[in-house]
Amino acid sequence: MLHQGTNGVDRVDLTPAANADEHFDRSAELKLFDDTKAGVKGLVDNGITQIPRIFYRPPDSSEYPVAGDTELSIPVIDLQGIDTDSSKRSDVVNKVREASEKWGFFQLVNHGVPLSFLDEIKNGTLRFYEQDTEVKKLFYTRHNTKSIVYNSNFDLFTAPAANWRDTFLCFMGPNVPNPQDLPEVCRDILFEYSKEMKKLGRILFGVLSEALGLNTNYLSEIECDRGLAVLCHYYPACPQPELTLGTTEHADNDFLTVLLQDDQIGGLQVLHEKKWVDIPPIPGALVINIGDLLQLISNDRFKSVEHRVVANREGPRVSVASFFGIGVYPTSQVYGPIKELLSEKNPAKYRETTLKDFYFYHNMRGLNGISALQHFRICLEDERNG
Repeated sequence: MLHQGTNGVDRVDLTPAANADEHFDRSAELKLFDDTKAGVKGLVDNGITQIPRIFYRPPDSSEYPVAGDTELSIPVIDLQGIDTDSSKRSDVVNKVREASEKWGFFQLVNHGVPLSFLDEIKNGTLRFYEQDTEVKKLFYTRHNTKSIVYNSNFDLFTAPAANWRDTFLCFMGPNVPNPQDLPEVCRDILFEYSKEMKKLGRILFGVLSEALGLNTNYLSEIECDRGLAVLCHYYPACPQPELTLGTTEHADNDFLTVLLQDDQIGGLQVLHEKKWVDIPPIPGALVINIGDLLQLISNDRFKSVEHRVVANREGPRVSVASFFGIGVYPTSQVYGPIKELLSEKNPAKYRETTLKDFYFYHNMRGLNGISALQHFRICLEDERNG
């Protein structure tokens, strides 16, 4: 049911009633929520005290425990000096190799991206979400190939539960968007930040190439760093965080992700040794994680692992994720396990795919907790039959 909210925006009454089980029409309520084009922030702005049923996490019997604060922690890697000191570079390559094989995640310090840019992209994200709802609605869409895609939950109509999160996504490479297509309140910093991400991406793919025993430029030459999408997430304070998630457990559908966390509010967790491990914010640091496509071409050498964001009573929390390898740009490049890494004892474990096919398969199924890689894996029966 729609009501007029205190800020003039239509308010959706999706709060669970006592007889919610009997009358709950999920499809109708998802459409009702989406039609407002105000996202989760719109619910919070209207003073909601109970989260709508569409955000309830489904029961999960395989839920893993959360590790203690001092029990496990992801590696922190310092990039300072890798271009001038060969012994330092060798040390970094070894640390990145170990982290990519065992964790799939690491935090990066002294990465070369100016701290002022990190602050400004977060401020720009806040400016976007805190502007008038009618202005934001101009960017709201479910067509995920536009230069900018703003909505709440890209998989709203396919996922088992909606996440307590709004997102806008800008495709910044290889084709640079028309500046007029981007939101004015964060246009300049999106371009500047993307330039910094492209520079850092080239460095990281060089280190990852060496970590695989390949030529420094190998991953760049096969265009792993060519496509770039910048995703700006907004997680409003949640009145019932125990009932939902900020982001459902998932692995990323790219080669590599560079994440800028909120300095103040945590919530990011990675699954390691069957435990959820907190990744606490380190001011000025960037979180790096291996994506599904890098696991595929490394033939399981590097691991793309499940991670999630828990909901929080505090907020808003913002984060900015730079995805390398998003497959919406036209390319004939086909990706499969790198032949230099294969042998009789280490045969190909995945079939080849284009970026476009992988991207659209991932988006079609949504964040359901099951790795998209399973769809591309060569099963034992296939291997026996050649």
